[in-house]
Amino acid sequence: MKKRHSTGRSPRRQRLPMAGLALALATAAGAAQATDVFRLEGFGAVSRAMGGVATAHDVGPAGMMTNPATLSLMEADNAAMVGLDLVTTDIDVRNRDTGENAPSRNHGANRGPYFAPELAYVQRVGAWSFGLGAFAQGGLGTEYGRNSFLSRGTGGLDTGLENASRLLVLNIPVAASFRASEALTIGGSIDAMWQGLNLDMLLGADQVGSLISAGRVSGSLLPVLGGLPDLRGAHFSLTRNAPLASGVNAWGYTGRVGMTYALSADTRLGAAYTLRSRMGDMDGRATLTAVDGVAGQIALPGKLQVRDFQMPSVLNLGVSHRVTDRLTLAADVSRVFWAGVMKDIKVAFVADGGGDLNIRLPQDYRDQTVVAVGGAWRMDERWTLRGGLRVAQQALPSSTLLPVIPATPRKHLSAGFGYAVSPRASVDFAWSHAFREIMDNTSLPNTSAPIRVSHAQDNATLVYTWRF
Repeated sequence: MKKRHSTGRSPRRQRLPMAGLALALATAAGAAQATDVFRLEGFGAVSRAMGGVATAHDVGPAGMMTNPATLSLMEADNAAMVGLDLVTTDIDVRNRDTGENAPSRNHGANRGPYFAPELAYVQRVGAWSFGLGAFAQGGLGTEYGRNSFLSRGTGGLDTGLENASRLLVLNIPVAASFRASEALTIGGSIDAMWQGLNLDMLLGADQVGSLISAGRVSGSLLPVLGGLPDLRGAHFSLTRNAPLASGVNAWGYTGRVGMTYALSADTRLGAAYTLRSRMGDMDGRATLTAVDGVAGQIALPGKLQVRDFQMPSVLNLGVSHRVTDRLTLAADVSRVFWAGVMKDIKVAFVADGGGDLNIRLPQDYRDQTVVAVGGAWRMDERWTLRGGLRVAQQALPSSTLLPVIPATPRKHLSAGFGYAVSPRASVDFAWSHAFREIMDNTSLPNTSAPIRVSHAQDNATLVYTWRF
């Protein structure tokens, strides 16, 4: 196997107190309270098993998704990886007035468990390393079916209409990293992005009325809905039952820059910044169904856009320290700027027969600080054990919680291993558990009944890497 270029490590190893460095990073982050909303908690099995750390630590080709400058830290000149993410959720919504539960289960053909690819290739050319990849950045998914209390209109009218969601965000980064000196590496990437959304959601008449009174609904279909004799709700359906195809979707781009710097033979700092995405409006076919107690259900097919739905900018700071020849510890602190991209969900509908309706659902996310710590223990030439913890501030206010967007888990605990199949090939596995988080919402317009949402989650990643 070809060796990497010199890292500038001196024969005399300088051991810095990793615990102190990690504590300093955690202190700078403030109180840690939830995790990463629509973003996966690490890319690749190495990072995922270590709590998502990747800013100053070599996590292989997947490092291009957090800090492309880490590609220069890889030992092999060339590497190719292929992997698969598996996400399973345990979500339940309770009506606090009646005690009824609406569990998210496999009621449909395209939601849960969720699978997503991980593909990457990196090649070194002199002091440069170039990479190309395809990764799921994140998403969400729920499936409450047609028969729960969430499918009742105002006044308890059963509609038989579905409540469900699936958001998938894919990144295709083209990355480059340059070894500027024995200690310094710098890198950057430009990512093509695709995102697709399936959504089925019923809003009760009281929710629609609350949105209208707040000036959040407009369009020529508004007086039509208001003219119905006994309006009980409005239902949007924009779903395609296929593994990747979505009711509405869009392409766009983002980019990131990063660097790493070796303070000593054993300690490296890292920093990276990911730009806010620039996505087009997601568009596709949809059906708006007005639910009336006298006239029944009036379905209006048409075209729908979800406007300006973006992924946030992210600032990452990290440190990695080799404690012994076998043990490495690392820590990352990330600031995720959700407030700039998730104030409202903006929906614009145009019926085929004429008329339009525009709705702004409030979200009011807060910026979020995430702290991740992880470790890797090399048992022998073949086996490496890994573990990590990840916690963050809560981004989602309880007053804007939607049952179909339960972005609430607070903490992740992770573990995994690496196995060297040969000197050139390895298999890495990671498991991550999001501890159960419970959040209440009693506020119009995002809920009619007072609800309590419970959400736990298990993610697994399996990756095969070939180095040459």
